[in-house]
Amino acid sequence: MTIIFESILPIFLLVLLGVWLKRSPLIDLTLWEGLEQLGYFVLFPALLFSTLATADFSGMKADATAIATIGSITLMSACLLALWPLLRKQQVSASAFTSVFQTATRWNGFMALAIAQKLYGPIGLSLTALVMTLVIIPINLYNVGVLVWFGGGSRGLRFFVFKIATNPLIVASVLGILLNLFGIRVYGPVLSAIEMLASASLSLGLVMVGAGLKVSDALKPSLVAIFAVFLKLVMMPVFMVAASYLLGIRGDALLVIALGASVPTAMNGYLLAKQMGGDAPLYAAVATVQTVVSFFTIPLVLTVTGYIAAG
Repeated sequence: MTIIFESILPIFLLVLLGVWLKRSPLIDLTLWEGLEQLGYFVLFPALLFSTLATADFSGMKADATAIATIGSITLMSACLLALWPLLRKQQVSASAFTSVFQTATRWNGFMALAIAQKLYGPIGLSLTALVMTLVIIPINLYNVGVLVWFGGGSRGLRFFVFKIATNPLIVASVLGILLNLFGIRVYGPVLSAIEMLASASLSLGLVMVGAGLKVSDALKPSLVAIFAVFLKLVMMPVFMVAASYLLGIRGDALLVIALGASVPTAMNGYLLAKQMGGDAPLYAAVATVQTVVSFFTIPLVLTVTGYIAAG
């Protein structure tokens, strides 16, 4: 566990740097929103595209991985929807429910990719990118659907399809996979430029994760926030590791799936909550608590999974 802990520590140090920079007078506060947009629309899609377009997926159990990851997210989503009547009786608002749903099913790709690269090298990066490609579309389908239905905004099919079809992460992933499958090589200088963007995405993305956190929200989390933390950092890893193991996935592939399940929620869900009628303050609170707690739970999940993968 010490090796895993020390490998993850640099990731969290960058997150803490973001926390400090956001609150220091060194950088104008107006910069952060632009950086979030740059990361979401340019840097992170560049990383996904370059990784997926050039990755060697031979030998990877993509079919079993797809069933395990998508199935686990679908199961979590179904359980949450089934719990909605009970949560509503406990005075949980519809907007708060959307944030519980999002923070329980989304995962922070910046952190997952950075940790995978640190622990497992290029193979870990490719495996994580594959898992992200498999889950990114269903995750966004489920979350946008819940926000459309419970957020009080438009419930039209056209609006729903537009949100999915224009998601930059989905577009970049699909393009990368298509080029890879059909053996289409990107022109060298163009690919180099994309890879230069991609190389900046992980470190800057982690700093932006820290900048988006609200430390005060982690000091006195509500019961709803604690519930969302439990779902993401405990139940999701249990679902995914169990499903993957039963489908015959072992070794590094199982560890990467466990990693994706155990990282905290993605900060882009906060922007979506603001835009589509969700409870954005609750989302920020849950994301903050999850990030703090995951510093201890990720090594634990990977250590336990390591024993399972070896057996």
